[in-house]
Amino acid sequence: MTKNLLQVFGAKWKSYRHRFVPWVCLNLQKNERTLRQVNDHSDKQIRDDEVLSSLARLFSALLRSDWRGQSENRLRPTSSQHTHLTTQNAAPAGPELAPCDTALQTLGFYIDKRSSSLPSAGTGVFVTQGHVPKGVVVAMYPGTIYQADDPILIQSIRNPFVFRCIDGVLIDGNDKGISKLVFRSCSGRDRLGPFRLSDSSWLTPHLSNPLAVGQYVNNCSNDKAANVCYQEFDVPDGFPLELHQYFPNVNYRPDVQRPLRCVVLVSLRAIHRGEELFSNYYTIVH
Repeated sequence: MTKNLLQVFGAKWKSYRHRFVPWVCLNLQKNERTLRQVNDHSDKQIRDDEVLSSLARLFSALLRSDWRGQSENRLRPTSSQHTHLTTQNAAPAGPELAPCDTALQTLGFYIDKRSSSLPSAGTGVFVTQGHVPKGVVVAMYPGTIYQADDPILIQSIRNPFVFRCIDGVLIDGNDKGISKLVFRSCSGRDRLGPFRLSDSSWLTPHLSNPLAVGQYVNNCSNDKAANVCYQEFDVPDGFPLELHQYFPNVNYRPDVQRPLRCVVLVSLRAIHRGEELFSNYYTIVH
């Protein structure tokens, strides 16, 4: 009995340890690829306007593809609602396309969750179709956004999916348990007239936004170097309102007087079909 418990604990520890910051700190010298230094004058892989342009192009294509059919929550853009950002960057998508097909047609690739190639790592994220060029948005980190003074103790228990931003903002990307209930509650709360302001489909097997799997990207190792990195940005006020329904993020506190915080994963090199995505869980920015 004791031996079985130790085996179960050992398997869970191997899967979780790369998200446990004290363990990562103690093992930095053993794995230099865990440390990524960024140039003083370029702390982001790509500019925020490039990130927003890419997301606007995908979200616009998802909106027009209307793969879910007509419903009370399905919003079609009108000419008065479109902004220059949307119309300039929108790529055509045929009717009744599934999100994966829309992503492949719009971005040139599609990612999906599968069993990781790393032993005991659990679920990972792979490029299943197409080709990812260097310096593009590959995935998004979904979840509830907590400011530094928001309560998150209960949600954080046995939760390996809490992402800490540089300024202390936390994103809970857990799609199970109390974290799932909190996100659904906050997402249902936030609407502007007929407009939904967030996407909760990442909590289900059927994603409306096919990029919203970034919380399952595994940490790099000595044998598997990082091919993506995290990049934080705040959604500007000018981002098309009708496209907010594809952001897989929502604020825990409804009265936050700041832009919506998002985290994307950007490719550090070209990534080919069949490759798994690997990031740096512990990143030092100089």
